[in-house]
Amino acid sequence: MNNIIDNVKTIVAASLLTLVASCNPAPDGSVSAAAEPPLAGAKIGGSFTLTNQDGVRISEEQFDGQYRIMYFGYSYCPDVCPVDLANIMLGLKLAEKENPALSKKVQPIFISVDPGRDTPAVLKQYVSAFHPRLIGLTGSPDEIDAVAKKYLIIYDIRKDEGSSEYLVDHSRQAYLFGPEGEPLALLPFDGTPQQVADEITRWVR
Repeated sequence: MNNIIDNVKTIVAASLLTLVASCNPAPDGSVSAAAEPPLAGAKIGGSFTLTNQDGVRISEEQFDGQYRIMYFGYSYCPDVCPVDLANIMLGLKLAEKENPALSKKVQPIFISVDPGRDTPAVLKQYVSAFHPRLIGLTGSPDEIDAVAKKYLIIYDIRKDEGSSEYLVDHSRQAYLFGPEGEPLALLPFDGTPQQVADEITRWVR
């Protein structure tokens, strides 16, 4: 667990430093097309097979050729997840409005870290509230644990003694991956929707 935490800290710190360098505007105010994405070369991501909100088993290979926005959370989250998802999806909608072709290039994905409660039926209702193309994925505890490790997501169930209710503490990361599954950047989920849109259009070609 400590190794994962250290890896996350290192990648986030490195990406922030690279972001400052790579986002320096060109003389005309634009970002150079040759700029390297902040997470280029980072060891984040990998294969998975999970169940979507329609109960269909799908793998990461089905997103080949598409950019992917990936956020991990859970539908019973009382505040953080819905706020983050709303911000990210509003940013995607702004980016799509500015460049309609993005709707075919970018696939938003929400992966639950609470497979015990987030059934496909629950996720179907949840993701539909944020974006019409947002895919919700769940699976067995072992499957979720495996994919979380590959994407450097830490999560932990926090249950009060004597209560059946619980919360899930988890990493807050919104990743943008390229069409070959390569990590590109962290989206500013705690910024404005326009900042999210700007970061999407900065790296999606």
